[in-house]
Amino acid sequence: MPKVTVHRKAHFNAAHRLYRKDWSDAKNFEVFNKCSNPNYHGHNYELIVSLTGEIDKETGYVYDLGILRNIIKSEIE
Repeated sequence: MPKVTVHRKAHFNAAHRLYRKDWSDAKNFEVFNKCSNPNYHGHNYELIVSLTGEIDKETGYVYDLGILRNIIKSEIE
């Protein structure tokens, strides 16, 4: 049986702060710039998960995308 690929896309945001506690705010900004902001610095991400496999004869699925959506939501988002 031929293999097919299915995809699931998700969008999420994440924030971080790069800094050293032993440095002053000025030194942190000099080295890490806006990534040292005490209120954090954010990014927007797009995740695409692709699964390749054979189509299940009973369901017509390669994988249940509802289950994949829940995995992405609980583990990534």
